Amino acid sequence: MRVFEQLAAKNHEQLTFCYDEVSGLMAIIAIHDTTLGPALGGTRMRAYASTDEALTDVLRLARGMTFKSAAAGLNLGGGKAVIIGDPKRDRSETLFRAYGRFVEGLGGRYITAEDSGTDVRAMEWVRMETNWVTGISRALGGSGDPSPVTARGTYAGMMACAKLRWGSDSLAGKHVSVQGVGAVGYYLVKHLTEAGAKVTVCDVDADNLKRVTDAFKCEVVAPEAIFDVPADIFAPCALGAVINDDTLPRLKVEIVAGSANNQLDDERRHGRGLMEKGVLYAPDYVINAGGLINVANELEGYNQERALKQAEGIYDILTSVFDIARREDIPTHKAADNLALRRIAEIGKVKSFYIPGANTRQDRTLRGVS
Repeated sequence: MRVFEQLAAKNHEQLTFCYDEVSGLMAIIAIHDTTLGPALGGTRMRAYASTDEALTDVLRLARGMTFKSAAAGLNLGGGKAVIIGDPKRDRSETLFRAYGRFVEGLGGRYITAEDSGTDVRAMEWVRMETNWVTGISRALGGSGDPSPVTARGTYAGMMACAKLRWGSDSLAGKHVSVQGVGAVGYYLVKHLTEAGAKVTVCDVDADNLKRVTDAFKCEVVAPEAIFDVPADIFAPCALGAVINDDTLPRLKVEIVAGSANNQLDDERRHGRGLMEKGVLYAPDYVINAGGLINVANELEGYNQERALKQAEGIYDILTSVFDIARREDIPTHKAADNLALRRIAEIGKVKSFYIPGANTRQDRTLRGVS
């Protein structure tokens, strides 16, 4: 395991390995960049095949959070954590409280939240040991389920795509194929049907399908058939890497815009491939930033109306991304990266100004404080 080489490859700042014998905790916390502010990112729990696999995942996810926060206009950096274990078998109050003490030990450089394999209850256990946690229940002053805000932001992003492609941001009469109708997908279908769109859905979970079809008028297709549906927009809202060598040639849509993370199996090849195919792609970490915006609002005292309004701002952010892509003749995913990197660089210059009284080693020395 060449840890420092991996940190240097993508400019990660810090990596923390956490172990507790009593609870069985084995976790890794990765902090990628704190130029804009403390690193915020969820904690994922998964039965990784090896420590190397967990390390690769957490480093990739932490870097992605840096770009997501920067593009969303938040004063937050990027971080992520993974807990090695089966979330159905190994989760316990003891384990998450032990993990919370490690988060507390980072002194606010990393703020955690729920992710795949964890939930609001797990974050409430973490909160027993640290205040550096978001995504807790509304009853405890948190934001609760982020899905409605993520869906609102995704819908706003779709409208921005429609405006660029068809000259109007109305989705009335448009055909949208939605892959995955779980928490976010359900609310997205709600927005689409209320707007007068025709919706085709798929999901591997029969309960998810029943819930959405009981509530809304939708056509249902098999999960593998969703890529072959002729539609105006394809909305991946489930797994990552769904735009790949097999699926890209099969797509019969003009726009790809959904809430799933890491939609491109290979960013360079498949991002370019969508561009050459004439398909407008809404970069995933821009359009799905509503969840991050939601939990970030907890840091200021949660207000759902404010969070929803900020999520609607994804419309303008995506419009800026599309403008960059057009001016620089580059794929939209690369334009999103450029937008994020430029903001980090510009704010980094502002933060380089010396402020007397700042809690830095240099300033403490000048004031004669050890």
